[in-house]
Amino acid sequence: MQKFHVKRGDQVVVIAGAQKGKSGKVLEVLAAKQRARIEGVAMIKRHLKKSQEHPQGTIAEREGSVHISNLMLQSTYDASTKRKKAPANA
Repeated sequence: MQKFHVKRGDQVVVIAGAQKGKSGKVLEVLAAKQRARIEGVAMIKRHLKKSQEHPQGTIAEREGSVHISNLMLQSTYDASTKRKKAPANA
């Protein structure tokens, strides 16, 4: 079993890729693919056919997955000195 630097429930920031800068809570870790689903990040549209819950069918939006290497814990990201700190004008 692999060990990752993020786990379910952690608050993370996407540091690379199309979703760069977005943050959210880890909903699920897909260990086999080395990916994670993040709340509100990498949203995809899923077309659902007609059923009892959706008599007309529907287009549902849900979270896609982001590679683990593109994630950083929110606490580590906030403590980083690489980013410019906002000047405190009082």
